[in-house]
This record gives sequence, C-alpha cells and structure tokens, in this order.
Amino acid sequence: MKTRTESVKKTTGNAAPRKAYQAEWPDSAGGSDACPREQMIAEAAYFHAERRGFAPGNEMSDWLQAEADIEGLRAQ
Repeated sequence: MKTRTESVKKTTGNAAPRKAYQAEWPDSAGGSDACPREQMIAEAAYFHAERRGFAPGNEMSDWLQAEADIEGLRAQ
C-alpha cells in the first residue's frame, strides 16, 4: 500500500494550526480528509494502474483517465 504524507504550514494568530494528513491509497474506506471527488479519482486511478501492472511512467495518464471517468459518471 502506498502512503502519502503532506505537511501543511501552521498558521499564526487566532486560527487553529492545520495538521499534517496522511492519505492511504487505495484501501482507505472513508478515512481520508480528501474531498469525495478527489478520493473517487484516486481510487479509479489506482485501478487503471493495477490493470496495466503498475508499470512506472504512466501515473499522469492514469489520473487523467480516472478524472474523465468520474466526470462522465457525474454528468449522467
């Protein structure tokens, strides 16, 4: 399982500090802070990559195809 961790700058003043988040991909079942659309695209991109054997170098095309797939579903 791939894990992505991103740090977010802490704010100053009255605003609460933003925490770093960790998005697990693909088997996070609703535990991600990502928006539902982005989560759906990430999961679809994973399945595109899986179908082609996770060969490196096609990650962007997997993501763009997944994005088109999800947008197509939303348009129906």
